[in-house]
Amino acid sequence: MRIATISYHGSPFAAPGAPSTGGMQVYVRELARALAALGHHVDVFTRRSSADQPEVIVDRPGFRVINLTAGPAGPVAKGELSLHLCSFTRELLEYAAKEGAQYDIIHSHYWLSGRVGRVLRERWDIPHVTMFHTLAEVKNRARIGERESDERISSERLIIGEADQIIVASRHEQQQLLRFYEALAEQIAVVPCGVDLDRFRPMSRQAARAAVGVTGKHVLLFVGRLEPLKGIDILIRAAAGLEERADVEVIIAGGLSDGHPDEPARLRTIAAECGIAEKVRFVGPQSQDRLVELYNAADVTVVPSYYESFGLVAIESMACGTPVIASRVGGLSSTVRDGETGYLIPWRCPEAFLERLELLLGNEELRAHFAAAARQSVERFRWSAVAEQIAAVYRCLTTPAIARVAGE
Repeated sequence: MRIATISYHGSPFAAPGAPSTGGMQVYVRELARALAALGHHVDVFTRRSSADQPEVIVDRPGFRVINLTAGPAGPVAKGELSLHLCSFTRELLEYAAKEGAQYDIIHSHYWLSGRVGRVLRERWDIPHVTMFHTLAEVKNRARIGERESDERISSERLIIGEADQIIVASRHEQQQLLRFYEALAEQIAVVPCGVDLDRFRPMSRQAARAAVGVTGKHVLLFVGRLEPLKGIDILIRAAAGLEERADVEVIIAGGLSDGHPDEPARLRTIAAECGIAEKVRFVGPQSQDRLVELYNAADVTVVPSYYESFGLVAIESMACGTPVIASRVGGLSSTVRDGETGYLIPWRCPEAFLERLELLLGNEELRAHFAAAARQSVERFRWSAVAEQIAAVYRCLTTPAIARVAGE
């Protein structure tokens, strides 16, 4: 199949930690590579984010990234991205026409790309598959103070009303679409996110700690964008309550959120007020290889989020054999096995996380048991398996019903 993938607001090759760059971009890149390995051809269309980017980047046979000029060739504030959607769509249509490219299916990622996908579906008369990755109605309900725009909410509803298929990463996300957006059950396919299990794997704990410069006896790790929705303050307050907090180091790895530039300063203030400022280390955004070292250096990865549609960080951590203590929200409920690969906390409060941290840090045998089970539990998220499931969704939409019945 020939697949037109839309990732308008984030290139699959964007530097980790940049605004609007995160797990979704990793997902787009790795899925495209896995689909190409199956023999499909994937063109990922994205907005040019710097003047020196070439128009076309060939990653490998079957996978290209096409950088289209829409608005300034540089970063654009999150609230202004929708202003350039018409320009981006026009450039995409012109590029495809110039190449004479004919696609079998459109796969859009996030609501901005979904708006582009709607237009392409009408122009090209081919199926539109969409993934939202996060949903505005759910984010607004997850934490007091969150407020996604009415434009985003109305756009998501419009896209859902017209998409041929919606892919979600968990049953929980499926239920949210049914409850808050009145999507049709037959319109939704549940396919988990993937992880590169050849890259994210256990390594020597001693070597990993030497590589990242760990000095504490125990290491608590957070990975993700620095924003209130991630609940990092919960981790800091929980770490401050540990009986042996003098032997604990908290490592926070992640870049700034586009809408919360003051979050690092807020978190440092909380750490100082809790008396553990010297125990909390902000290391900024990290490469994939560096993340492997961080996961392996940690005793526990903590994911105290108010909302996670899937929880890729938890999967990466478990792939490295590092147990997870996470909020019982979203997709985390189906990826972390409570009492087997880590713990799920139903309350977003430091005391609940502190209790489980004390238990896990104080029992080396329990940590080893969790570590072994964690790696085994993520084999189902290997990218080759995920790509096969996504390709099956595509085939159901592109194969005429009569031909499918005949083939059966």
